[in-house]
Amino acid sequence: MRRCLELLDSEVVAVVTQPDRARGRSGTLLATPVKKLAVEAGVPVILQPLKVRRETTEELRALSPDVGVVAASGHILPNHLLEMFPHGVVNVHASLLPRHRGASAVTASILDGDTESGATIMRVVREVDAGPVLGQVRTPIEALDTTEMLTERISELGADLLAEVLPRWVAGEIEAVEQDESAVTHAPRLAKDDGMIDWSQSSDVIGRRVRAFQPWPLATTLYGGERFTVHEAWPLPAFTSDAAPGSVVAGDGSELSSLLGDRVARAVVVCGEGGLALLRVQRAGKQAQAIEVYLNGDRVLIGSVLGGMPG
Repeated sequence: MRRCLELLDSEVVAVVTQPDRARGRSGTLLATPVKKLAVEAGVPVILQPLKVRRETTEELRALSPDVGVVAASGHILPNHLLEMFPHGVVNVHASLLPRHRGASAVTASILDGDTESGATIMRVVREVDAGPVLGQVRTPIEALDTTEMLTERISELGADLLAEVLPRWVAGEIEAVEQDESAVTHAPRLAKDDGMIDWSQSSDVIGRRVRAFQPWPLATTLYGGERFTVHEAWPLPAFTSDAAPGSVVAGDGSELSSLLGDRVARAVVVCGEGGLALLRVQRAGKQAQAIEVYLNGDRVLIGSVLGGMPG
């Protein structure tokens, strides 16, 4: 959103965001991040309705805007708002539509093992992320990409694409292309327990989950009856062990990947297929630590069995 406002600030006549929220014991009202950005960018009108009603639409209509832009909204907008803009409302979505419609598109692209993702500019309709496409930009998904890292990269690309596409769309130089409904996939909103690890899955799948669930809801398991978070890990598809999935065994000290520098296997969790080398972990109530440091204070991790659901 910041990048969008930076690129379009001379053209933005108004911003619509949520009302300020009371925070902390004092109940102090704090501005939303979008409002803060709008103030910094010098946007002349900032509207903060509880819900977009006809009154909001009429306030916007009085400003004679050409087009509306939605980013990170997640709401289905009413027809009276969509129809008010001469050139409609466009949305910046963090996937290559029609793949991964929904709230967790970036996470879904990593979970599914996609080799690339990107941003899509589309016209908003009364169905989530289903409108015709005005433009797309692509980026490869790298082996170390987390949702946080990939989201930041896509946000930059999407803002640049918006700045390129928007004036051409208003000028009538772009024809919207309908999405291929046969290729649609969905990325529903995540819940906290979606991050719980199933060690019967392959190390490749679990490794993707560790990256996909950063920064939320985080990949977690149970250790000693408490949540144990795996912040970073590396899959070892060729690893074999007679131990049950979830068992933590000592690594052989072999180098993991040139992408990780000089990191070696110190603790490996047996998976349904292969093993997962732990790199950065966090025990409940403690700080996250590199596995080399963590093992200095908890050597009984090796030989334990991780897994289960919290009570």
